[in-house]
Amino acid sequence: MRTSIATVSLSGSLTEKLTAASRAGFDGVEIFENDLLASPLTPEEIRARCADLGLTVDLYQPMRDIEAVPPDEFTRNLRRARHKFELMGRLGADTVLVCSSVSPLAVDDDALAAEQLSELAGLAEEFGIRIAYEALAWGRHVSTYDHAWHIVDTAGHPALGTCLDSFHILSRVSGPKDLEGIEAIPGEKIFFLQLADAPLLAMDVLQWSRHYRCFPGQGGFDVAGLLGHVLRTGYDGPLSLEIFNDVFRQAEAGPTAVDARRSLLVLQEAVGAVAPPAPVVPTGVAFAELVTPDADPLSTLLGALGFARTARHRTKPVDLWQQGAARVLVNTGTAVRRDGTRLAAIGLESPDPAAAARRAEALLAPVLPRRRAPEDALLDAVAAPDGTELFFCATNRPRFPDWRADFEDVEHPAAASDVSGIDHLALTQPWHHFDEAALFHRSVLGLKAQESVDVADPYGLLRSRAVTTPDGSVRIALSVGAAPTDDTVHAQHIALATDDVVTAARRFVKAGGRLLPIPVNYYDDLAARYEFADGELETYRELGILYDRDAHGTFRHCYTHTVGRVFFELVQRDGGYRGYGAPNAPVRLAAQHAVRRLTGG
Repeated sequence: MRTSIATVSLSGSLTEKLTAASRAGFDGVEIFENDLLASPLTPEEIRARCADLGLTVDLYQPMRDIEAVPPDEFTRNLRRARHKFELMGRLGADTVLVCSSVSPLAVDDDALAAEQLSELAGLAEEFGIRIAYEALAWGRHVSTYDHAWHIVDTAGHPALGTCLDSFHILSRVSGPKDLEGIEAIPGEKIFFLQLADAPLLAMDVLQWSRHYRCFPGQGGFDVAGLLGHVLRTGYDGPLSLEIFNDVFRQAEAGPTAVDARRSLLVLQEAVGAVAPPAPVVPTGVAFAELVTPDADPLSTLLGALGFARTARHRTKPVDLWQQGAARVLVNTGTAVRRDGTRLAAIGLESPDPAAAARRAEALLAPVLPRRRAPEDALLDAVAAPDGTELFFCATNRPRFPDWRADFEDVEHPAAASDVSGIDHLALTQPWHHFDEAALFHRSVLGLKAQESVDVADPYGLLRSRAVTTPDGSVRIALSVGAAPTDDTVHAQHIALATDDVVTAARRFVKAGGRLLPIPVNYYDDLAARYEFADGELETYRELGILYDRDAHGTFRHCYTHTVGRVFFELVQRDGGYRGYGAPNAPVRLAAQHAVRRLTGG
C-alpha cells in the first residue's frame, strides 16, 4: 500500500522534512499548514520539490471550526476556505482535512453541520478538491468516528468523506466491539486514514494527543486491529502517519523518518498486507565486543572476574576472553576517546544468519559494510538505533560461517567456573531513540518487548524496557536518561550469569576486583521486608549484593566499578525469576554517582 507521513511528525524545516520522507521511502506527505506558513518557498516551489523527490501531496491540513456555526460565521469560513482551496491548487493537493469544531460558537445540530459541510464540499468541488471530515477526540459536539460519519452520510455530497484517525478513535473506545462500526462505512467514503499509536496514559486527551503520540507498534493501542477494520471496507488510500511527539520534534528527521516507515511495514505485516522475510529469532548471545583505547584496565577486570584470554584474531587487534559460555571480545583497533571503553557490538546466535539479514534489510536496517581479510568469516551485521552493531552468528555449526574460526587459540590458564554465560546486556539509548529501539529489536530481531519501567535516579528519571526471547536465552535491557544532556546515557553493562553469586563475588574481590559499595540503609530496609537465614544478610552487606523477589523466584546481583562506559554485573536467578532487579536500580544508580564523584570510576 502507499505510505505517507505528515510533516508535523518530523523535525526541521519543511525541505528537510520532505527530503527525510523521500529518503525513507514514503510515497507522499501531508503538508501541515504551520510548516507551509514558515517556509520561504512558494506553494509552487514546494510542489516542484515534492515532485523532484518522488512525493505526492496527499493531504493539506487542517481547516478548523468550520461547521454548525451561525450564518455570518459560516460566511467568513467559506471566504477562508476559498482562499485555502486556491492555495491547495498551487500546492498540488486535492484533499483537505476538516476537523470537527471546538469553537464556542458551534451548536449541537447535526442537520446544520451536514448542511454547512455539504455547502463547503460544493465549493471545494469547484476547485477539484475533496473534504475529509475528522472527529477530534475533544470536539465540542462531534468527538467519535461514527458521529462524524453520520454527518457525512447525511450531507450526501460526493466531495465530502470522512478521515479516520487511529488516535482519535482508540483514545475513546472501550473495547474491540466499538471498532466494528468502521466496516459499515463504504471504503470510497473514507477519504483518508491517519495512523498513530500512544502509550496508555490517564490524562487529558488533548495533552495526550499533542505530546505523546508515537509510531504504530511503539505504544499500547491496537492499531493493527483498527487497520484491519478499515481495509475490510475496501479503503485503498495511503496509510499516513500523523504523530505529535515532543521527542520526535527534536530528533534528526532522517532516522525518525526511517523509524516511521519501518513501523508501517511492521503494521502492514501484522494485517497481512505485506510479507517481508519472517523473523529469525536469535537463540543466544555468541559474544559481546568491547572497544577500548587501552586493554590493560579491561583485561585486569576480566581476569578478576575469572575470564581467561583464550584466543587472538588472526588479522585484527581483537582478543577473545572466555568463561563458560560467556565470551567477551576486547578490540583495541578502533580509535576512541581515552575514557571511551564501550560496548560496540553483540553477536547473536541465529538459526539462519542469512535469513536474519534479509529480514533486517526488508525492515530498513541494511547490512553494514565491513572491511575483512579474504580469509575472514562472512558475518553480516546491522546497526541498532544506538549504533551498536548486531552480528548474526552461527558458532561451531558446520553449515554456516563460524566467527570463531577467525581466532587462533593462545596458551592460557584455566578460566574460573563461576560464570556460565551472559544473562543480559544493558544498552543505554540516545535520548531520542528509546521508542525506536524497542520497535527495532521487536520487529527486526523478533524479540518480545516487556512493559516500560520508570526508575528513579538521583538526578532525574530513567526509562527502561527489556526485549527478550520467550525462553530468556537473549535478554537486552534498553534504557534512556531523562534529558539529552543526562550523562547516564553513556553507561552500558554486561550481566554475567552465575549459580552462586556469593562465591563469584568473593573470588572477584580476592582477585583484586572492586565491587560497587551499597549503602547500609539498603540492607536495613531488606531486613524489614524479607526474612533471611542467619548471616545471609550480613554476607550481602559485606559484598554489596542486592536482592529482589518476584512471583517466580529470587534475584541476587552485584556490580563492578566502571571502566570507561562499561561495567559488569554478576547475576544469580533462582526459581524462574523474570525481572532485572528494577527495584534496586535507584540504589545502584546513586552508588555509581557517588563513586564517580569520588574516584571518577
